[in-house]
Amino acid sequence: MKPSRLLVVFVCALVLASCANTVRGVGRDVKGTVNAVEDTVR
Repeated sequence: MKPSRLLVVFVCALVLASCANTVRGVGRDVKGTVNAVEDTVR
């Protein structure tokens, strides 16, 4: 495998890992917001 292809694969892996962490974080934020709204309504 050429070094340039290896670099592209490595960068793509980092980008995908970052996206997964961001989606998890957004999910936690939404869940926290929903819980806060439910507590306020009660």
